[in-house]
Amino acid sequence: MSVRSDTIIRVGVPVVLVLAWQAAVSSGILPDNYASSPAGVVEALATLDERNLLWPSLGTSLARAAVGFLIGGSLGVFFGTLVGLSVRAETVLDATLQAFRVLPHFALIPLLLIWFGIGEQPKIALIALASFFPIYINLYKAIRGIDPRLSELAAIQKLDRWQTLRDITLPGALPGLLIGVRFALAGAWLSLIVAEQFNAHSGIGFVTMQARLFSQISTIVACLVLYALVGILIDVGVRLIERRTIAWHASERAR
Repeated sequence: MSVRSDTIIRVGVPVVLVLAWQAAVSSGILPDNYASSPAGVVEALATLDERNLLWPSLGTSLARAAVGFLIGGSLGVFFGTLVGLSVRAETVLDATLQAFRVLPHFALIPLLLIWFGIGEQPKIALIALASFFPIYINLYKAIRGIDPRLSELAAIQKLDRWQTLRDITLPGALPGLLIGVRFALAGAWLSLIVAEQFNAHSGIGFVTMQARLFSQISTIVACLVLYALVGILIDVGVRLIERRTIAWHASERAR
């Protein structure tokens, strides 16, 4: 299949689905009190924009996701690097971290509410948890998967520990780290959607809950579409960075 055909299919399928959705609502096959039409979604988004709710709410949600991701991602990089480089750290930490990893982090919401209250902290903590493990696991495994001959080369070149980390370990682990970042961002955005459903006073989730109180189906669906579109844009952005970085990584290794 050519690149052009692939692009047409990628764009065409969502367009056909949206048209079918509009036709189903307009014809009454899908009652509009169960699901708004695409036209209704666009109208709801325009109304939110007129009321100065759309962009401030989106900005608040993105800020929550960014803070949680930075906290969880930074910890993931630290522990992933530590456990990847040190067998002793792996012995001490990995089993415990793996035990926490298998816990569904959404099940921790009641504890997070007790520990942090009902403000921003439990939301940020939930997002950080979702961001931590994908980066930790992928970076740890990427470091362990680096070609041992590179370590021998570092010894021959008499590189110190910092130079080895900077010039060999981290560049070699970069593709694995980027895979972890991609999954971490997806988990962070999903966790944001869940986190904003409890006691949010701002953000897209707050708009969704307010719309639920007044049975504003179009606004609820519009917020869900907004969540989906932002999630897709984030994933596409990370894929582009990943593709370019891995291409650079491959060209550097080929030298």
